[in-house]
Order: sequence, then C-alpha cells, then structure tokens
Amino acid sequence: MTPADDSRRSFLKSAAALAGTAPLVGGLLRAQPKDAAAPLLAYVGTFSSPLRDVLPTQVDLPPGNGRGIHIFRVDRATGALTAAGVHEMGTSPSCLAVNAAGTRLYSANETDRQGDKKEGTVSAFVVDRADGTLKPLNTVRSGGAGPTYVSLHPSGRHLFAANYFGGSVAVLPVLDDGRLGDATDVKADAGKLGPTKATNAPPGSFAVSGHDRTHAHMIQADPSGRFVLHVDLALDRIYVWRFDEKKGTLTANDPPFVALPPGDGPRHFHYHPNGRWLYSVQEEGSTVVLFDYDGTAGRLTPRQTISTLPRGFAGSNFCSEILVSADDRFVYAGNRLHDSIAVFAVGPDGALTYIGEEWTRGDYPRSFAFGPTGGFLYCCNQRADHVTVFRVDRKTGGLAFTGHYAPVGNPSHVVFLDLAKGG
Repeated sequence: MTPADDSRRSFLKSAAALAGTAPLVGGLLRAQPKDAAAPLLAYVGTFSSPLRDVLPTQVDLPPGNGRGIHIFRVDRATGALTAAGVHEMGTSPSCLAVNAAGTRLYSANETDRQGDKKEGTVSAFVVDRADGTLKPLNTVRSGGAGPTYVSLHPSGRHLFAANYFGGSVAVLPVLDDGRLGDATDVKADAGKLGPTKATNAPPGSFAVSGHDRTHAHMIQADPSGRFVLHVDLALDRIYVWRFDEKKGTLTANDPPFVALPPGDGPRHFHYHPNGRWLYSVQEEGSTVVLFDYDGTAGRLTPRQTISTLPRGFAGSNFCSEILVSADDRFVYAGNRLHDSIAVFAVGPDGALTYIGEEWTRGDYPRSFAFGPTGGFLYCCNQRADHVTVFRVDRKTGGLAFTGHYAPVGNPSHVVFLDLAKGG
C-alpha cells in the first residue's frame, strides 16, 4: 500500500486472472465431492442491461455486461473466487442483501421499469442451503425509479430500498416465507438542490454527477433498529427517521436531517462498531465526514472532515464505498477515477488519520466488501469487468493485492454466505 507521503501507487508486474466464464446456476457447486466442506460463497450483483432513459448528468452508466447475479466459490485460505454459476437477470440486480439466517437473498433491480412511473423492482430469492443456488420467490415495485440500494432491518422483518432516480425511499415488509409485500411506506425527498460545484472538490475537479434532481442513494437502520437513516446526494443531506416496526412506517425525526457542505454529495455511510460514530463518504467532495451519533435521540453531529485523496491530488474523482473494519481500527473509502481505496486509522475518539491508499487493479471501483473473517477485501471494478482480491493486514490496515481477479461484467456489489454455518 502506498504511504500517505507518496502518492505514487506501485503496480505489481504479474497477476493471475481466473479463466473461463460462469456457467448457469449450480454446475460447479454440485460437482463438489460429498465429503467436501460446505463452501463459502460470494454473490456479485451486476449491471446486466443498460439504462434507456439516461439523465444527461449520469456519468457512470455501464454498458450492461453483467448477466445477473454471479455466484462464486471462495477459497478460504487464499481468498480467490472460482465461478460457480449465474442466476440470469436482465434488470441489473446492482445491490444485494442476505438475511441473517442465510436462507434468503434480495436484489435491487435498478434498470427495471414497471408501471406509469417507471418504478424499479426488488426481488426475493430462496437460497438452496446445499449449494447456494437461487430460486425466485417474488418481485415487487420498489417505490420509485432506479433502486440502487437495499438493506434489511435488524429484525429481518422489513427491507428498505433507496431509489436513486426516483428520489425516494421505501419500506417493504418481509413475509413469513421470505417473500416481499407491497411497500408499507414511501417517502419522497424534497428541498433545494445543492450546487454543481462541490464545496470540498479537489482543484480542477469536473466531478458533477447528481445535483440535477433528488437522488436517494442509501438507506439503513441504525444498530438498534429504532431509527433509519438515508442519504440524498443532490440535497446534500442525511435524513433521520423514527421507525415504527409494527406498522412499517417512517416518521421524520427532530431534526429531520443533517446537512453536508453544499455540492459535496453524500453517497454512503457506515457505523463504527461502538454505534456512537458514523462515517459518511461524499461522492463529489471526495471527503469522509465523522459524525457523533446519539442513538437515543437519533441525532448526528459532524466533528471531522478529511479528504479521501493523497496530498497534492488535482482533477476529478468520484467517491463510492465506505466501510469500517470489524475490529474497529480502520476505515476504508473508495475513489473512482483515482481508482484507489483510501485507508484511515481510527483514533481513540473516532477521528481519522490518512494512512495511504491501494490501487484497485481496475477501473471505477463502485463498491467493496470484506470477506466474513475480515482477512480479505473484494473490490468491484465496474468498468474493468472484474472483482479483485486483497489481503488485509490486521496490524497496519494495509491492503496487499493477492493476484486474484474474478471476471464479472460490470460488477456492482458483493455479499457473502458461509454454508458451513447453520441456516
């Protein structure tokens, strides 16, 4: 990993790409010997069909090279991914969520168009606990166009959807058999749009992506499940809702939102394991903001803003993902165009110190995720059509490329399921 005082990224001279293309569902997994250990699986959501009514400000749309939800077997020792099947879908299942029991998987179908409002959809699947293959349960409308994010309530009885093109969020009940019911609540964002020039943009930046209309980009409950937070990139706000679990409804908190610097464009956030700190990454400002989080009142108080880019960077960059390590010591933030993952150390008070960055070995890292043990990080390089694998140094937080690539057309999101654990 490149240290903070050296902005050059070292390029490895050799890397072994995984060969072949993914067969249809289940072939390789079913071929495993009966006495083999139950596999660790990775499901990769993709853009599998292009958007047709494209907004002029949308700069990151892929051609639709994915085939749906790609399934991989994960080598527990090396982190390598081996293709094990595809659940074919032409509606861009770009974000995935697996329930705590590992028996159901849900996908946000971003390019689906249903009804007069051209709503997107969300699909529910049964996970075959023998081999990880997927069986469709049902599909319902997401409450707006272009659902880009889904997450489950801690109870597992509700699923939340953020509709990027619709500028709305929705609550969908999870029925007893795992199917999804129609939305019990839909909230549409409204307010004054932020400027096209981000307050904290790097010098020379032309990174303008979403200040043309409201864009809900992420939604997730807090650890207690009492509050639900969602971001609107165009309004530069993080909204806070009180959640009624019995009714499946959202009520505006007091105050109803916290504002980010104009134009910076909050995209994703992640809670520190202690539940008292929240880190938000800004797509156009290329920053991470640390908030103190009052879980009793559902209030956010900003305390630190730090760049995701090395000192001296100039030009355009779009931030993507942000994650806190499970051991609570490091924060990782994705940079698209710079094509790196920035690494920060977490101080005793939650404040961040920039350590350095690692090149993603691809183009346009849309998201990344840790494997179940936290020992490997998997990066979805959207425009490079592959997922790259990095070993995580638990002591320093650094990332070391393993040499493993997994070919996937326009990968967007990866989640994991360990079939060795009870379902």
